Amino acid sequence: MRLCVVSETWAPEINGVAHTLGQLSEALVARGHDLQLVRPRPVIHARAAGVKQELQLPGLGVPGYRQVRFGLPAGRRIARLWQASRPDVVYLATQGPLGWSAQRIARRLGLPTVAGWHTNFDHYCRDYGVAWLAPLVERRLRTFHNRSAATLVPTRALADRLAARGFRGLGTMARGIDAERFSPDRRDEALRRELGADPHTPIALYVGRLAPEKNLDLLRDTCLAMRAARPDLRLVIVGDGPSRRALARSLPDAHFPGFVTPEDLPRYYASADLFLFPSLSETWGNVLPEAMASGLAAIAFAHAAGAELIDHGHDGLALPPGDSDGFREAAVALCQEPARWARIGRAARQRALGLGWPAIADTFIATLEDARERCHASPAPCRV
Repeated sequence: MRLCVVSETWAPEINGVAHTLGQLSEALVARGHDLQLVRPRPVIHARAAGVKQELQLPGLGVPGYRQVRFGLPAGRRIARLWQASRPDVVYLATQGPLGWSAQRIARRLGLPTVAGWHTNFDHYCRDYGVAWLAPLVERRLRTFHNRSAATLVPTRALADRLAARGFRGLGTMARGIDAERFSPDRRDEALRRELGADPHTPIALYVGRLAPEKNLDLLRDTCLAMRAARPDLRLVIVGDGPSRRALARSLPDAHFPGFVTPEDLPRYYASADLFLFPSLSETWGNVLPEAMASGLAAIAFAHAAGAELIDHGHDGLALPPGDSDGFREAAVALCQEPARWARIGRAARQRALGLGWPAIADTFIATLEDARERCHASPAPCRV
């Protein structure tokens, strides 16, 4: 099978979408499938590893994220690529202008498309002060996804919510974890000393973008409350974004290493003890299973991966979505109970061991194959 992936992000960019697509593409190549990639030209010019054909297009930088490019419509160039080297199926990993452009050309050429729900753009409208745009964004998203043969979302709960709002053809594809890469074995006492921690000092960790949609006010308030209850606690905030400066002013004693390399990231996870994940904007949240695989006791909301993966009180703490007081109080209580956080961390590791990527790649490939077969079997299958 020849698959064309249309995406606005790809490794080595650091975000959940790039990570997921990287894992899926490695599985596809390992199984003998050919990959095309259509994406905006990256800031650091490079070709994608493992991809047979790559079309890099003009893009615009996303404010606050220099490395991330926003794709522009490019119908003519995409059409020329597909007329010269026709894919069997197209995977649309972006709902932006580039994704719309690719979908339009695929429909014109009779190519089946499968879409991925990787970002809650309608939720971002509220986070960035334009809530009045959310109904319009939702209508546009519904049109886009209903024109694809299928849409893959990460959780059953999200599929149910979207179905109730008129989205069709929904399937679930969770996200996996490399439990060898993210492991308690990566714990690094030298790194802990750099962060000001001795073997008995707890470290609370956050990993992710530092942006309004990540519920950083709750992260700040929780960190301050934890430090008040446990003054020796060390705080480590891994990531970057437009809210970093304000957060650093509010948490002057925290360590802000910015984005760390993929090689160093497992060390940061495994060298911590507690993981704070206050976001409610995720479609999944890859950082949560990464923390669980690393043996951390996570405090999160019962939302996205938190709802799917955490058995509250056993392998993590998952508070009702929006219960900010409960989130903060749970974190404060846990940081004062070393035996409890150690027990939860061990159970989290065991839960993560069952989240391998091969089974998830099976779901992805089966959905692509089904879209291709239905396109070939129906008189006009690729025009919804």
